Amino acid sequence: MSTRMTADERREQILDAATTAFAEHGYAGTTTDEVARAAGVSQPYVVRLFGSKHDLFAAVLARICGAIIASFERVEPGPDAARALGDVYVRLLADRDKLRVLMHGFVSGSDPTFGLQARRTLVRAFEIFRELTGQGDEAARNFVASGMLINVLLAAEAPEHASEPGVGELLACAVGADAAAELITDAA
Repeated sequence: MSTRMTADERREQILDAATTAFAEHGYAGTTTDEVARAAGVSQPYVVRLFGSKHDLFAAVLARICGAIIASFERVEPGPDAARALGDVYVRLLADRDKLRVLMHGFVSGSDPTFGLQARRTLVRAFEIFRELTGQGDEAARNFVASGMLINVLLAAEAPEHASEPGVGELLACAVGADAAAELITDAA
């Protein structure tokens, strides 16, 4: 006997399918019909739940940004907070679909909705770093800047191409030698 999904479960299923589709094809290259097929629902159902492709992408981006911020906010303040925040971020972005959607959101910053979400996420990460570590603006800026470098390296598939000249070294510099080794092993 099969059980029917609740509306919330169906919504999550669509958001998961949309995350994969937007990660693969970007905002402009993805249709609500592709998302519906991937989720196993009708395209009108997707539109009924989310309103438009724009609203669907906004929901996916907000979900990813919210997960990042929530994970940061769970880190304990203190002397180990900077390392813990970095570790949390690297683990979160190991999910390449989320990473790629986040990157699409950042590069779509000229859209008022997407840009606002991207800016709020960057500012909140900056604030959380200062709050949890007690460090100043320069250290917080370096944390956010390092996060963007990590995003770009993972989006560019650096772990899969770590044997190319300089790629492995840059990856290790960005995430640390142990984390780089783990990312490279996972990519193999």
